[in-house]
Amino acid sequence: MANLTPLPSPCFLLEAAKLKANLERIKRVQEESGCTIILALKGFAMWSAFSIVRDYLAGCAASSYHEARLAHDHFGGHIHLYAPAYSDAEFPALVKLSDRISFNSLSQWQRFKDQAKDVSCGLRVNPGVNAVETDLYNPCSEQSRLGIPAAELADGLPTGIEGLHVHALCECGADATERLVEAVEQRFGQLLPQLKWLNLGGGHLMTRQGYDVERLIRLLKAFRQRHPQLAVILEPGSAIAWDTGVLITTVLDVMERGGIKIALLDTSATAHMPDILEMPYRAAVRGAALPGEKTFTYRLGGITCLAGDVMGDYSFDHPLKLGDSLVFEDMIHYTMVKTTMFNGVNHPAIAIQHDDGRLEVLRCFDYHDYERRLS
Repeated sequence: MANLTPLPSPCFLLEAAKLKANLERIKRVQEESGCTIILALKGFAMWSAFSIVRDYLAGCAASSYHEARLAHDHFGGHIHLYAPAYSDAEFPALVKLSDRISFNSLSQWQRFKDQAKDVSCGLRVNPGVNAVETDLYNPCSEQSRLGIPAAELADGLPTGIEGLHVHALCECGADATERLVEAVEQRFGQLLPQLKWLNLGGGHLMTRQGYDVERLIRLLKAFRQRHPQLAVILEPGSAIAWDTGVLITTVLDVMERGGIKIALLDTSATAHMPDILEMPYRAAVRGAALPGEKTFTYRLGGITCLAGDVMGDYSFDHPLKLGDSLVFEDMIHYTMVKTTMFNGVNHPAIAIQHDDGRLEVLRCFDYHDYERRLS
């Protein structure tokens, strides 16, 4: 990585070479399995990088008008739309932007089917695979509002439905994808011969180190051989931009409270890295270790007034001081798409490191960005 000193702080930095490396692996999966992989905008919507991504992927998965419009305006290609519910006000515009639309319930299908005659329509179904331990991210519980349970389709598919859409995984391995495919065939196998496509959703973390890509390719090829009439689509969110960039921050203050040292940063867990609190998980900080493993331990805190705006405890080889730069690893997927300006904190700048090492700041934010979100 190039010298980061010229970049503003805080700043999201995407490394183009790492993004291309991920896309090359995804390209292999597409070519050898015969499946289509599209970009899930809920995980990565940095449209300035779409010129790279569209060389490898055929289109986008969108879940709102704004995502669909972004895909249409900046990506092109195929757009697969799914939302838990559509509104009368937005649906006419949505249907014009989409090639495939998945409905979350039979009542939504009945309500909008006459307006969707010119696109390929499908139903999102709940395959009942609980592959995600964190309830907040598990779409397949018995009480989930996401997807139609198999019992509701016991009498068959409504006329006009051409596909099924499932989503059960979150940053999972190929073994979980295999269990998902088995569940789809077990619970909805009688419907598959009537369909043109099957969307296996996201959560297939095929770009993570150690992921069994060969197993994924084998199981997808075998499924397609059993169901040759089906176009099979995957829409990973995290896999596209997994470990492709960082969030650069600066120490604003160091204090001691209750027997622990605290370093306050110019960024925020709640506003800029919400999954740290929601998942929750421990973000990696470059050069840092678990508390106590190195000589100097600090609690890293955010800049908002929220008491729980804390990234966690980390240890360092040297004491932290005002102006020190800290780098949070793997902060491109499910970060920029979730950021807020809570408490009026400024949004991190967005930059890219090109293949030749050149750093380019794509966007800086200011008061007017905050002002325009309000009234």
